[in-house]
Amino acid sequence: MNPMKNNNVNVLHILSFLIIILSVVATATGLFYTTGGAPFDIINQYGDSVKMYGDGIYAHDSFFRVPIFKGTDLTILVVGVPMLAAATLLDLKKKTVKRRILLASVIALFLYYASNIAFGVTYNSLHLVYIALFSSSLFALIIAMSGMDYSELEKSITNVLPYKGIYAFLAVTGIALFIAWLPDIISALLAGRALAMIEVYTTEPTYVLDMGIISPLAFSCLSLLRKREGLGYMLLSILLIICMGMGIMLPVQSVFQVAAGIAIPLPVLITKIGIFVVLAVFAAYFEIRFMRIVEQR
Repeated sequence: MNPMKNNNVNVLHILSFLIIILSVVATATGLFYTTGGAPFDIINQYGDSVKMYGDGIYAHDSFFRVPIFKGTDLTILVVGVPMLAAATLLDLKKKTVKRRILLASVIALFLYYASNIAFGVTYNSLHLVYIALFSSSLFALIIAMSGMDYSELEKSITNVLPYKGIYAFLAVTGIALFIAWLPDIISALLAGRALAMIEVYTTEPTYVLDMGIISPLAFSCLSLLRKREGLGYMLLSILLIICMGMGIMLPVQSVFQVAAGIAIPLPVLITKIGIFVVLAVFAAYFEIRFMRIVEQR
């Protein structure tokens, strides 16, 4: 039996190419478009002075956030887009379990990216592009995941995975996301003030995504894998690819911040960057092992 259902295959590939086009537009504009503007200061809703970037598509975003956005844009453009293009072409050429899992996992990375910019970037002329990218990524992932026969996927795992290592990785990932972001929220609550770096924004999408979705997903995946359920294997690859993407994004973001003259404290480098880089290395190892084990069917 084929572990993949053939329904909506063409729609999935069309959406994948649409994601590529929209991502190139969003990232290239973020990186290269300029209006010749300069930084300026404003007073935010909390009465604090905030330095704004003042130039390009991110002119009305804060000077602190824009290097993060640009670092993410570069990572998606240079790493993410080629990965999605390759995964889509491979799936078009020959439909196997391995290739469909890879395609779904890379699409999930784009959904993570699209969620951040759709909800986290100040309104600008690319807002409809952000919405289209978010929608395309969401429905492409739904189609890719619903197109798998998970009972057959379980049979496609022909060799023994390093389950103990994977369990430890998933547990550490789920906990690390709280270690990275929860102290920022707790300190703000105890002080009775807004988040230290809320600036002109109303919330922090990364906190919501990482603590509200990715962390619980890691523990859910762990539970499913312990039962050897097919959905657990799909979620595992998705989490590994996202973790690898974060491990690349964060150092690139830091380079952009340093280039902009923003100092990054050592504790931040360790808790918010170093941990994710180490996790990304392990994620790459487990993803390679996983893909080698999935039977070509």
